[in-house]
Amino acid sequence: RSLTNFLPIIPLISAAHSFDYKPSFVRVGLSSKSKGQRKVFGIRDQDRSGFIEEDELSTFLQNFSAGARALTDAETKAFVAAGDSNGDSKIGVDGKTALIKR
Repeated sequence: RSLTNFLPIIPLISAAHSFDYKPSFVRVGLSSKSKGQRKVFGIRDQDRSGFIEEDELSTFLQNFSAGARALTDAETKAFVAAGDSNGDSKIGVDGKTALIKR
């Protein structure tokens, strides 16, 4: 699936506190292992550290639509917590996989 699959859901999650990664990923076809997962991870890991940190994740939606809102602090923290496998507040490749499977 293409990352453009996120475009149709942007209006559905335009209000603050309306983004929930799990149903959003299901809607765009990222609920199981796919090539799209690696693309999403690569897009978000802007500093190429091998991890996605909160500051990189807060602008997640803006990668799919320039006019999309930033995630709220609560949404960002929940998103990171869902994929953080070791409590370091970062999502690594292993955490990303765990996040998508949840």
